[in-house]
Amino acid sequence: MAKVGTALRELRGAQKSAKGVSLYSRFVNRPAGRYLAAVSYALGLTPNQVTLVSAAFSFAAVAAVALAAPSWGLGVAVWAALAVGFAFDSADGQLARLRGGGSAAGEWLDHVVDCAKLTALHSCVLIAFYRFPEAYGTGGHGWLLVPLGFQFASVVTFFGGLLTEKLKAKPAPGSPAAAPSTVRAVALLPVDYGVFCLVFLALGGGGLFRWAYAGLGAIAALFLAAFLAKWFRELSAVPR
Repeated sequence: MAKVGTALRELRGAQKSAKGVSLYSRFVNRPAGRYLAAVSYALGLTPNQVTLVSAAFSFAAVAAVALAAPSWGLGVAVWAALAVGFAFDSADGQLARLRGGGSAAGEWLDHVVDCAKLTALHSCVLIAFYRFPEAYGTGGHGWLLVPLGFQFASVVTFFGGLLTEKLKAKPAPGSPAAAPSTVRAVALLPVDYGVFCLVFLALGGGGLFRWAYAGLGAIAALFLAAFLAKWFRELSAVPR
């Protein structure tokens, strides 16, 4: 326990900037990841092992969505596994900083798992809509387009955000970090992955899940359009 306490104290002073982070990630997921990182450090786990633990929780939930008949109990289990997987996704980077820095291979593994998780989750919602049309009210095949559209918006946002971070100008060394905006943190809640996971609590509701999922998909599409315009404008000022 002493080792966990020491790790927690070090991690509190080694957090990434909260700029551009939603309230959920800032006040729920990152603190949860901090505790998981401290425990992982005490157990001698590596960041890559923590990434694989995150993947195990996430993909177990993904498989359950596609294979199991929807119910309220399933919804709670899927949400819990996705939320724990997301917390471990935060923990791997924090553990890397605690150990003195990560590696290019570790960052690559983290991003590949994230992209695979997003793609698989929406694909499995599509499979669930197809396999259990009576439960979800998705007898009309037009509903099968909703997960495809949501998947498109999520993956392009994920890739576009990563690429923008790589291409845009870096702040000068020693320059003060911009203060996080509370308004922006609230505005980003609808497209935060942790908030998205909450929709699976409604799996037993059939039509309730279908409409809640579709609503978040529509919001994701609107945010994608706004993000693309913002990122293109920012990168237009970067010399090639």
